[in-house]
Amino acid sequence: MPRPLRVAIVGAGPAGIYAADALLKSEAAVEPGVSIDLFERMPAPFGLIRYGVAPDHPRIKGIITALHQVLDKPQVRLFGNVDYPNDISLDELHSFYDAVIFSTGATADRALAIPGVELDGSYGAADFVSWYDGHPDVPRTWPLEAEKVAVLGVGNVALDVARILAKTAEELLPTEIPANVHEGLKANKALEVHVFGRRGPAQAKFSPMELRELDHSPTIEVIVNPEDIDYDEGSIAERRKNKQTDMVAKTLENWAIRDIGERPHKLFLHFFESPAEILGEDGKVVGLRTERTELDGTGNVKGTGRFTDWDVRAVYRAVGYLSDELPKLPWDVDSGTVPDEGGRVIEAGEHLKSTYVTGWIRRGPIGLIGHTKGDANETVANLLEDHAGGRLRTPAAPEPEAVEAFLGGRGVRFTTWQGWYALDAAEKALGEPQGRERVKIVEREDMLKASGA
Repeated sequence: MPRPLRVAIVGAGPAGIYAADALLKSEAAVEPGVSIDLFERMPAPFGLIRYGVAPDHPRIKGIITALHQVLDKPQVRLFGNVDYPNDISLDELHSFYDAVIFSTGATADRALAIPGVELDGSYGAADFVSWYDGHPDVPRTWPLEAEKVAVLGVGNVALDVARILAKTAEELLPTEIPANVHEGLKANKALEVHVFGRRGPAQAKFSPMELRELDHSPTIEVIVNPEDIDYDEGSIAERRKNKQTDMVAKTLENWAIRDIGERPHKLFLHFFESPAEILGEDGKVVGLRTERTELDGTGNVKGTGRFTDWDVRAVYRAVGYLSDELPKLPWDVDSGTVPDEGGRVIEAGEHLKSTYVTGWIRRGPIGLIGHTKGDANETVANLLEDHAGGRLRTPAAPEPEAVEAFLGGRGVRFTTWQGWYALDAAEKALGEPQGRERVKIVEREDMLKASGA
């Protein structure tokens, strides 16, 4: 009787779980069956949803419900707190599995090549997101001394950062933010937050709903300069082609023509301002210099040579995420991705046997969470094609218990799916006395203990 197809997935965020789901829905799951193990560096699963989505977005966190259903399947196991390649290498994974899929995502900030990025008070958005989301591997405090703050970028991460900076700590208390984050935000002095985009309203990468949510806070006054509402032929064509682009533009237009209200925190959305330099004195941020841009007819912009200095004391760079390079895999430095064809890892023009990628490590940190489903389906289809064609490696120790014995023998304190249920219950118990759904546990050791590792 043939044994089940054994697949390891490195990274238990949405991309990895979608890949597991695609395997479970495949014909191979019926005959000969599939056996899937997810390896996750954090003690808890869900990746970006747990550590990349702002705490005041419970609607997006609802995706976890669908991911739960996949991890609940008996063919799937979770090994949390297992770090690739330190706890288990590629060769070791190949010794236990027919195929390995990497879905490790992106956690670092993409570089911004302007003078002054190294100044005290210049921050990467990814680091700030990790702090307010209670990531165990970042500091427990965050400096929030600046009354006037700049956020560079016009994507949803920039909106999240701006919104968290502009909201009060009490507004965020009903969410799952940990105690250290609540204490830090109580000391936040920001009264003005300025978001800067190099191009125009039709080129902003906001989601319509995310943008509109900015205006829902009773403490945040969203302000758009009427002079920033401008379109060229390329912009008009994009609005006609893309409903979301048109919705974003209409929202910004409505905000530009209304009277400014009395809400205490001002959040300015600036367009056609390209960051040129972060200004400093004595090693600290004292301002931001931008160059005014104008549309060139195609939806792109060109500089005008007119510069403005903005009085800000902190700058957050939200210009994109970058994946961490994975040892033993080929790497494209420019895109920050693993080279692939249809999810098959390609090295020196050849498929690296039994090795695959999906999600942001494959195509870069673009698109919404659900967009990784298509990636997962394509990668899994090609993996199964290779399996049917006899092109996969034959593992030396495919028995499910072999990898458990290996990790145990190496002294790895791994968490399990059952452990996640225990951690989940512990976080909900912390929130209950305060009338909150949960309070996130931050310290890795506390997470391991709560998970029964």
